Formats: sequence, C-alpha cells, structure tokens
Amino acid sequence: MSTCLGLDIGSSSVIAGLLRGTRVLAESPRAFFKSRHDGSSVEVDPEVLLSAVATAIAGLGPEAKRVDAIALATMAPAWVAMDKKGRPLTPIVTHQDRRSVVEAREIETRMGAEQHLALCGCRPFPGGISSTTWAWYQAHRPSALRRADLVGHLNTFLHRQMTGARVTDPSNASFTGLYHTLGLDGWSDALCENLGISRALLPDVVEADVIGGNLSPEAAGRFGLRAGTPMMTGMMDGSAGMLLAGAKVGQLFNVVGSTDVLALCTDRPRPHPRLLTRALGVQGKWLQVSTLAAMASSIYWAREQFFPEMSVDDFRAEFRRMSGKGRRPGNSARFEPYMAGERTSLEQRQGAFTGLTLATTRHDLLSAIIEGLTQASAERLPLLEATGTSLLQTVAVSGGSDRLDQLMHRDWAGTWSYRSVTDATMRGLGLLQPRAR
Repeated sequence: MSTCLGLDIGSSSVIAGLLRGTRVLAESPRAFFKSRHDGSSVEVDPEVLLSAVATAIAGLGPEAKRVDAIALATMAPAWVAMDKKGRPLTPIVTHQDRRSVVEAREIETRMGAEQHLALCGCRPFPGGISSTTWAWYQAHRPSALRRADLVGHLNTFLHRQMTGARVTDPSNASFTGLYHTLGLDGWSDALCENLGISRALLPDVVEADVIGGNLSPEAAGRFGLRAGTPMMTGMMDGSAGMLLAGAKVGQLFNVVGSTDVLALCTDRPRPHPRLLTRALGVQGKWLQVSTLAAMASSIYWAREQFFPEMSVDDFRAEFRRMSGKGRRPGNSARFEPYMAGERTSLEQRQGAFTGLTLATTRHDLLSAIIEGLTQASAERLPLLEATGTSLLQTVAVSGGSDRLDQLMHRDWAGTWSYRSVTDATMRGLGLLQPRAR
C-alpha cells in the first residue's frame, strides 16, 4: 500500500503525517503560526504559514521524501490573491475575519437573497463566504488587486507555491461564494458578474482526490520533499473528517472543540438561510453545517475571568460537577453564546449575559454559559431535519475533551448513540486515493 503525506492546516497550526490508508505511521509536532487581529480583521502572513508547513514536514524526518503522494486538508475560507508567479499580493484572510459586513449586504441586495441562496447554497456570510472579502478589497484596497492573476483559498495558494497548478476542489469553491454549489458544475456567471470579477482569475475546480500537480524542484528544496511527488487538490478540513466518519447520506459528524461544528452529509442539499451548504469535495455529495463559533473557548474564557485562582485540574473538576446538574436553582442569569460572533449571520452577534442581579455569583455565570451552549447545540437539530435528509441516529464525534461532547449532547431530543473518531482530519485524508485528471 502506498504512503501519503497528509497536511492538516488549521487556524493556528500545521500538522504533517505519514499515512498508509487511515493508519497514521508518524505525525509531526504541531507547527504553530500566529494570526494578526485588528478589530474585526483576522489575517495570516503567507510566508509565516509556509514556514509552518515546512517546519511540520521537517518534523517527520527523512521519511517525508519517500511518500507516494501529498494530500491537503485546510481551514476555509482562507482567501488570498496572487500575482502571475504565484506570489501573494494580500495576506491570507481567514474564516475568523468579520470586516466585510457592508459588502455582504451589498452582494445580497444586488442579487437578491433568494437567488444568491439558490446558486451559492449560503447567504454571503462574512467569514463563511470569501466573496465578501474580495468585495472588501475591491472597495478598500484596490491597489492590492491590480496585479492579481489568481485568487483563491489556501489549497490554491499552496498548489501555486508547490506545484505551479491553478486548482481548487468543490468544497473550497463552495465557500468562495462564486461557485454553483448546488449543481457542482463550475463557477457561476451570475455570482461572478454580481461581484464584477473575471472568471479568468479563478482556479480550475477538480475533485479533492485528483492530482492537481507535481512538486516542483524549488518547492521540493524548500519543504524537504521529493521533486515530482504528485499532490492531490485537497479539501476543507471538515470534509476530511466526514470521510473518516463514513460520509453516508444522513450521517452527522460533530467536531467538539474551541468551535463546535455539526455537519450533515447529504446527496440532496436544501439550502437554509441559517445553515452553511457546501460540497463535500468528492463523491458528488454535500455537507449542511451549523457552527457554534465559540464553544470550548467560551468555557476557557470563563475560567480565566471568573476562576483565575483555580488550577486547570480544579476548574475541570468544578466544571464537570456543574455540567451534570442543569441550571442552578434560583439562577436567573442567561448567556448568549456568541463570543466569537456567528458564522450564519450577516450582522455579527455578540455574547451577552442577561438576568443578572446583585445575588448573581461567578458559579451562576458559569452555569449560564453551560446552559446557553447546551441549548444552542440542541437547537441545531431541527434546522438540519428541515433540509429533508433523514438523520442517522449514530453520530460520529471528534474531540470532546473534558466530557464536552457529553455536555453538548445532553439536551438533544430523541434517542442517539455516539461513536468516537480520533485524529479525524488526518486519517480522513488517508482515504483519498490519487487519480489523474
């Protein structure tokens, strides 16, 4: 069986792994990189990210040069414009960026909300659809785009740097806001015309397991790999996890972590204004997704703000004790769980406490956070059921340390069973078998 180099690139780190099927033979330490936060803007320096990729690959040692193929799983959207030589003209603007609310409204007003939803599969959510970022650069940084020859997401940038190819996959294309997601049949003239852009700036769309290009000698030297190694187009990180979960129609895959992502696999997508609808990237299937942008991160915030004297272990014990008890008796505090905004809203919501009195304690506030998160988790199920796809009752779960998975499923209506899928993104990449265009 062939050996594959998997690259898992998230919002703060890169992990490289050697894969034989879904078996991880070796995995590098995380190579961290920093994002720049300036108000509602969140960017990554492209050179910093490329250095993190090189560091992660180096963590595998000389075996990295012996792989038969390379597979990518990347955060998305992660938008960047490039010149004719593939050099970045802009920072990488990540899915955490929320600067383009005005542009999102303008996109939807010009096209009409229903038509945009029908073509794209989503509303133009800042941070969820990168067309809003492109529109922001047109309005505020037009000089950065004058020499643009290619515009895409992180997998397109990595290919341009490593193989010279101009490619993306359907999962990333879906989140540009320019792709006919529901038809999986290419870039939409109507969506491109609404933004006033040329399709010539967009990459070719091929499925995630197709070989996008072969590693150039220059890239081989920089990244410590073998020149000529075939590199698959790659996909969004959540798609790789769904592949490991089985990618059956009706399968739910729940990633429980700093952000909580609940995805439904379907072969008949039905767009919903409060869901993200995107291509899986292979197999002609789609994912319909609901996200809590700040789940575990809200709990970490509460520890830092309200229980700073507690050790991590003591706080975890206190948190577990409170999680199983429901709302504290007499606690009128309520929590709006939007500490990192909302990925399915044009106007960005914010976290908030209400119902506070002079009797409210820090334990009441923590209890309110727990109850707000569990309620928000349960409220996603009716949205997914409304798509018309019958939900399988066994949910694949990734993550969930400190029993967070049990907490987030506590208030789900109905009867469910859960199975753990570990190292989901990396192992999911091992299911991609490279094929020629």
